[in-house]
Amino acid sequence: MFATPAFAQAAGAAPGGAAVFAQFLPIILIFVIFYFLLIRPQQKKMKEHRAMVDALRRGDEVITSGGIIGKVSKVQDDGKVEVEIAEGVKVKVVKHTITQVLNKTEPAAS
Repeated sequence: MFATPAFAQAAGAAPGGAAVFAQFLPIILIFVIFYFLLIRPQQKKMKEHRAMVDALRRGDEVITSGGIIGKVSKVQDDGKVEVEIAEGVKVKVVKHTITQVLNKTEPAAS
């Protein structure tokens, strides 16, 4: 029934701006570390792969993600490439499944 002055006082002030920033600092640092160690290198690798795939031309020797080695016989506009894996054996593969270009052909002199 009787409230003592200690219980009647306010619970305490909210933490100041510096205290809130200090609580979020570890989360911000973790995000920055993830960005520089994981996200940025992966974006760079994707950009290099996209440039490699866009530069494919007839005669390039390539490796697909399935491990098939062949020579590009036709580059189609719909995102597919025709690859000759043996004499007379041609398969169509999606451009982005090509993981590596072994031998690059020189562009024809005009």
